Amino acid sequence: MPEKGAATLSKRMPLGAVAEKKSDANATKVASPVVVIIKKDVKHINLKVRPTGEVVLTAPRACTQRDIDYVLKKRSEWIDKKIAYFKTHNQVVEKEYVSGENFSYLGRNYRLKVIESLDEGVKLQRGYLQVFVRDKTHTEKKKRLLKAWYTAKAEIHFQKAIEKYQTIVKREIDRVCIREMKTRWGSCNPTKGYINLNLRLIEKPTECIEYVVLHELAHLIHADHSTKFYSYLDLIMPDWKDRKRKLEQIV
Repeated sequence: MPEKGAATLSKRMPLGAVAEKKSDANATKVASPVVVIIKKDVKHINLKVRPTGEVVLTAPRACTQRDIDYVLKKRSEWIDKKIAYFKTHNQVVEKEYVSGENFSYLGRNYRLKVIESLDEGVKLQRGYLQVFVRDKTHTEKKKRLLKAWYTAKAEIHFQKAIEKYQTIVKREIDRVCIREMKTRWGSCNPTKGYINLNLRLIEKPTECIEYVVLHELAHLIHADHSTKFYSYLDLIMPDWKDRKRKLEQIV
């Protein structure tokens, strides 16, 4: 998604009431326990649901309460689905980094095998994700080794996807950053030509990686999520909706 400027002011209200910086007299109830309205210098209304279940609506400064109510009502079913999704998938179990745990890579699950070794590193072989470490009880060291391995693989596979679709999009990229992101698979700053990709994407199938990459590259042409943006996705990747659905379903 495109990165935008900093918000000017926002207000929160509990129990599904709409929070708006100028007035909260006309509250609109939706499925979320909290709705936050942020008014700033943007051209279009943008709606998102955070993993906490909080609904955030960013709107142009001149946007009326009537417009906001209309959007919330129109997208209420989508909001409900997002909240339900996060409730289902946010039960994150902390990894212990011990043999037998499952780790995902390119859409497949692999059992972790921790092996004591003077030569430290990670290898994917014989159907196992093998971690070679001097001290098998050193959790942080195993975590760092695996993150470094995932990052190296992400650089290779993300670059392949970028090269594949950049030739079609024909826009210059000044910087690609791979990092851990809590709420997004990727983001784009169309003005600077910056693209950020979530490290966890390397856990997903190649087709899902390609979808996220094209999504962000498309923002270099169409900065917002307008009809033109989605028409462009349809043109370049006709099955993007299926890929997106697969991305969201795979844990």
